[in-house]
Amino acid sequence: MEVRELAVEGAVEFTPTVFPDERGLFVSPFQSAAFEKAVGHRHFRAAQTNHSRSARGVVRGIHYTATPPGTTKYVYCARGSALDIVVDIRVGSPTYGKWDAVLMDQVDFRAMYFPVGVGHAFVALEDDTVMSYMLTSSYVAADELALSFHDPELGLPLPEGTEPVMSARDLAAPTLAEARAAGLLPDYAACRALSR
Repeated sequence: MEVRELAVEGAVEFTPTVFPDERGLFVSPFQSAAFEKAVGHRHFRAAQTNHSRSARGVVRGIHYTATPPGTTKYVYCARGSALDIVVDIRVGSPTYGKWDAVLMDQVDFRAMYFPVGVGHAFVALEDDTVMSYMLTSSYVAADELALSFHDPELGLPLPEGTEPVMSARDLAAPTLAEARAAGLLPDYAACRALSR
């Protein structure tokens, strides 16, 4: 398992070894030992798993969980391909306002770890793209918030030729500056405390 720290503090990319043969292939997108070594947590305790299927051009996010309670995510692409994006929205973070993107596909089977308090978005690059998530807390609608993917201050990448398909909720989401002014963003110190 190859590990790479991303531009957002605490976010990590994992690239597992793929074992192809005449039957197809085998891959293990999450491996506890590699995760513990890279992230420093003793283990990832999943409280819920999520599965989404998207058509080409679908943009989901930027989504995040209010902190507290906060949650961490481990995400990989089970089918198709997507540009997966982590955004640092934690007020006081050394990488506040920065983002990084990882191509998730059926070649390298990369996965990403999202620490407490960061934002998550992705762009589906082909039809029937399936994203699989493990989360450390259960879904509570009132705790799930969104920011504008099109915020010019962030400048998130949208692959050329992509006509974004978005939910009404995501289209109406505030910018990073608007959410900060409204007191809706997570505090970095609180996020770090919840990560221990």
